[in-house]
Amino acid sequence: MAVRFLVPLTAALLLAGCGSAAAPRQQQQTGPKIVATTSWEAGFAKAAGATNVTVIVPRSVLHAPDYDPKPSDLKAVADADYVLYAPFESFAPKITDAAGSNAKKIEVALDNSRDKVKAEVTRLAELFGTQDAARKWIGDFDAEYAKLAGEVKAKWPGGKQPKVVAQMFVGYAADLAGAELLGVYGPEPVTPSQLAELKGKAPQFVFENSHMSTGTVLPDAGAEQVDLVNYPDDDNDLLGVYRANAKKISEALA
Repeated sequence: MAVRFLVPLTAALLLAGCGSAAAPRQQQQTGPKIVATTSWEAGFAKAAGATNVTVIVPRSVLHAPDYDPKPSDLKAVADADYVLYAPFESFAPKITDAAGSNAKKIEVALDNSRDKVKAEVTRLAELFGTQDAARKWIGDFDAEYAKLAGEVKAKWPGGKQPKVVAQMFVGYAADLAGAELLGVYGPEPVTPSQLAELKGKAPQFVFENSHMSTGTVLPDAGAEQVDLVNYPDDDNDLLGVYRANAKKISEALA
């Protein structure tokens, strides 16, 4: 995606100071200054123990690569110690360089699978020097995950393991639900041949990624579609993602 900054950096910073664009959301003002492109990266940073986190992309923008950076984003990255972004969010390193920032650019592995979350939180904590906070969060995460998985399992229809297909970026929810994952699709739209293949597996549920949804995935397949999330709310609480998805899955199973 092209970054639309044709004005000099000095002018952009002046515009930001004059309030020409809304400042990114910010939490507490202690510890290393971290700029995260979205609440997903911010959720990982918070889980790792970071408390001074600024989020650039508003939650109303469902597809972060479509975001057009603002002058206030330049100022945020100029003052940052770390800039966290996903590989598909190419605007983040570009505006960091444009701002002449000395921030360390960190690609975050955005995967909510249980083991990968813990590994990424541990890695970020080592960078931030917040290992104790991260260890505590991981303990809380394990306990909450087990609790939620138990609650979802209690909703299995007839006590039988549900059968699902899932968009590849929410496949982790099948593990949370204890479901049998019959297949995955995406991120590209489902082709007619894929549609036939997935329907042939006779899934009971389709776990769809609400951030990339193109509508009903398996029309006339008799499978109930459950739209799941990856991004935390404005509190940047990554655990909230699992709570929200467990609730939606439980309601569908019931």
